[in-house]
Amino acid sequence: MAQKTWRIGVAGLGTVGAGLLTFLAERPDFAPAGGRATVTGVSARSRSRPRPFDISNLPWFDDPVALANSPETDVFVELIGGSDGPAKAAVEAALRAGKPVVTANKALIAEHGADLAALAEAKGAPLLFEAAVMGGTPAVKMLREAMVGDDVKSVAGILNGTCNYILTEMEATGRSFAEVLGEAQRLGYAEADPTMDVGGFDAAHKISILAALAFGCAPNYAAAEIEGIEGVDLLDIQLARDLGYRIKLVASADRSPDGVLVRVHPSLAPLAHPLAQAGGALNALFIEGTRIGRIFIQGPGAGSGPTAAAVAADIADVMTGAVRPVFQKPATDLKPFTPVDPSKSLGRAYLRLSVKDEPGVIAAVTETLGDAGVSIESFLQKPVEKADGVPIVLTTHAVAESVLKAAIERIAALPAVLDRPRLLRIARI
Repeated sequence: MAQKTWRIGVAGLGTVGAGLLTFLAERPDFAPAGGRATVTGVSARSRSRPRPFDISNLPWFDDPVALANSPETDVFVELIGGSDGPAKAAVEAALRAGKPVVTANKALIAEHGADLAALAEAKGAPLLFEAAVMGGTPAVKMLREAMVGDDVKSVAGILNGTCNYILTEMEATGRSFAEVLGEAQRLGYAEADPTMDVGGFDAAHKISILAALAFGCAPNYAAAEIEGIEGVDLLDIQLARDLGYRIKLVASADRSPDGVLVRVHPSLAPLAHPLAQAGGALNALFIEGTRIGRIFIQGPGAGSGPTAAAVAADIADVMTGAVRPVFQKPATDLKPFTPVDPSKSLGRAYLRLSVKDEPGVIAAVTETLGDAGVSIESFLQKPVEKADGVPIVLTTHAVAESVLKAAIERIAALPAVLDRPRLLRIARI
């Protein structure tokens, strides 16, 4: 029997698009169930831009919506990026036409996932997005397929390779955030405008998607609490290491009877912890279920080859006829999760103070914390050359966020405290 040929339309010819076109040209019959995948149309912002592959023999579409609607497109692959604009319009057009969509667009899924899922399921069209989270590391498939027999309690990990690279290099080289960011931009690890990455927004898109898959709800990106790494000082990295920790940008989603808490913020992980060991541009993720317990996966979170492999895996699922809800429940049953008030969450914390070098300062700080209901776990005082004051670092026992922040306000008002205390959380995983 002749193999079916699946005609693939690819919108977006950047790093991932280049990797996908190269792979499909080399291995058109890669899908385990048989059939062939061939690219029958492409679209991008610029037709003349230099690329590492030849597109002269491929039909060109100025408008990705036209590519999505083309009768020569069986599967539409969206690699444009962005939560709105051409990417959203083209994906909607393909789904309305009943065509399977494969995308690597985390912003689109995090912000419009529920509406797109409803459209996809109404039209009977698969909507797949393995490459949107952790590149080639199968986090989405793990939650959407492997964990359906369990009740997931939490997901947490490192979901942005740019931030992980910057923090790793700051510790290894002793350079500032600004210096390492500049190098990351020159090497292509960071965008010219790095806000989405270093501001924590990219990781927030990804953890919002994972939360929806883990807990069977609609993505609720607007409810995520987000803090990036722009304020992480080299001094904090050095002092954290003296205390036995390494700073990582951790994205987490935790379910409780009160709802779901989704957060992205710099966190201290013990040096021996797997998250602390994931260096460079690696991504890493813990998934905790009530039956299976804890699962840990680690791998490349970006790059042409790994991300294109994830896109290809989704195309293979389309070719094999795999059908399941976009998220864990039918779209008609999806509701946004109930956000948990972060001020009520319990956790341990790292506090760094800059104080005057005078008698009674430490006693005043510890007394203020005690009066506020914060219990100190460890204490470090380490003079720093050419500093205006003496850095004092405290780690606390578990305390409600609201109590901790009220204590910080009281400490900041002490006459001997020179700057506002620096707060970092200690990872709970």
